[in-house]
Amino acid sequence: MCENEKESRSFEEQIARLEQIVSQLERGDVKLADSLALFEEGTRLAASCNTMLDQAEQMVVKLRKGPDGEPEELPFEGELL
Repeated sequence: MCENEKESRSFEEQIARLEQIVSQLERGDVKLADSLALFEEGTRLAASCNTMLDQAEQMVVKLRKGPDGEPEELPFEGELL
């Protein structure tokens, strides 16, 4: 899979792949070189998921109560992956 395809995966797809990697590594039947490659992929996926969660949190934080007590959506400076 090319790098652009990895970047276009949804959060849910990335979590599912991360769970597959953890399962493979926990079984302990993967060769050392393959384990290292899986670990690196898992680290990248975890970082990507963390970034997506941070961005989602920022979007939620932008929703604040307005002067009349009603929720008021403020503009978000950024783009969700």
